[in-house]
Amino acid sequence: MLIMDAVLETYEAADFALWPIADSPADRLLALSGQLSPREVGTAMAILTNYNKGHRERRAHDPEDSMEQVRRLVTNECVIAPGGLRIRDTATEVTAPPGCCFGMENWRDRLDLMNGEEPWLGHDPAPGVERVGEIIRLWPDADRPEGLPIDIPRAQLPELLGSVQDELVRFLTSVEQWATQYVPALAAAVVAKLDEGLVITAPLPDAQG
Repeated sequence: MLIMDAVLETYEAADFALWPIADSPADRLLALSGQLSPREVGTAMAILTNYNKGHRERRAHDPEDSMEQVRRLVTNECVIAPGGLRIRDTATEVTAPPGCCFGMENWRDRLDLMNGEEPWLGHDPAPGVERVGEIIRLWPDADRPEGLPIDIPRAQLPELLGSVQDELVRFLTSVEQWATQYVPALAAAVVAKLDEGLVITAPLPDAQG
């Protein structure tokens, strides 16, 4: 069985203290879904707000409270998120984590694989893809190709990405609940900003090819 999920790297949450957060997973990758605990949502928001603090002139001092921290995310020009898509094959127990610098905001780029394109998927590890008939073969790290790849039936990719979108939509609901508690004046704005910046609820395009 193939499982695809959107994950955030949790390094940005280290030593965060403006609101309660959870301990980081062992692999430092937090899967976003509607099943996160309030503290795990707090971890996700610590990462997203730290990573999107705005232009240098707006960083004269560290935020003094939750409202200022979240406001910097809401007023930032765009949203970027360390992480990306993780794919797991439960049959072979092979996992392909997101490559560095790909960014979760680019998660929809995986749909380009349907059209025979080979989008850049990050580095260190540097996922590599090849098309073998109707199979998209994903190597967790093309620079070190030892081990098994993950074979993704081309026809299954839209379904996998649809499952990612469904969980991200549920994550937005959890963010709204979290924000209503910690930054109620910004709850609607932060949900809208994340939806727009991470392109969550917009319909997935039909793939051709």
